[in-house]
Amino acid sequence: MGRPQLNLDTKPFVIFEKKGAVGLLTLNRPEALNALSHPLMDELEKALDECAADSAVRAVVLTGSDKAFAAGADISEMEGLNAAQMRLDPHLSRWDKVATFPKPTIAAISGYALGGGLELALACDLRIASETAVLGQPEILIGVIPGAGGSVRLARLLGRARALEMLLTGKRISAHEALKLGILNRVVPVELFLEEALKLAREIAAMPPLAVAAVKKSVLSALSPDYPDYPKALKLERELFYDLFDSEDQKEGMQAFIQKRKPKFKGK
Repeated sequence: MGRPQLNLDTKPFVIFEKKGAVGLLTLNRPEALNALSHPLMDELEKALDECAADSAVRAVVLTGSDKAFAAGADISEMEGLNAAQMRLDPHLSRWDKVATFPKPTIAAISGYALGGGLELALACDLRIASETAVLGQPEILIGVIPGAGGSVRLARLLGRARALEMLLTGKRISAHEALKLGILNRVVPVELFLEEALKLAREIAAMPPLAVAAVKKSVLSALSPDYPDYPKALKLERELFYDLFDSEDQKEGMQAFIQKRKPKFKGK
């Protein structure tokens, strides 16, 4: 599949810092607006494993830069693949790992949070954003759909009509609009977004760890009666995502994205 296995760069793609009882994970691929490549997600998974194993870390903040939380998946890694090849790649399971992480997670968002980047933020428990944040699931514009939980988690947060409007148009929304819709917990000036997230994480980290874990488990359980087939919904989304990699429209959409031109879709 031509998948890169290692970060051959000299710099890490994910910077892990301990801020007292808070683990701060910073996506560090600024030249690509933190596009979520395989090597970057490999490093994120390892950093999460470290945080999970360290009892001194009681909450995690995941962030990017002022300009971009994460502008999406790395389209160049997927563009030439077919559905069978996509199914063999465990890449999308990394988003599930964030969603099922045992400790509270907070996404600190500034700038672009698009496609896989928004899906990564949606997989976190809480979301703090700067006033400059721009959110969206633009996959429809390149011939596919979200494949890492975006359509399912947006539907849970927004309901059918609002989720469908975002997903079917691929439109981007502002931080303040996302706050009104319930995607974000709060919006603050750009110079404060990370500190606000860390402040909230420290407040949670100061609570009794067993009770914190119980709260998270209880809330997730409380949602399940309304969405009894949630795991099946995630699986269906992923299968539909994979299937689209055998379509001409996916090839055209991703090639047009890379070539910076308008795609010509044929419905094939």
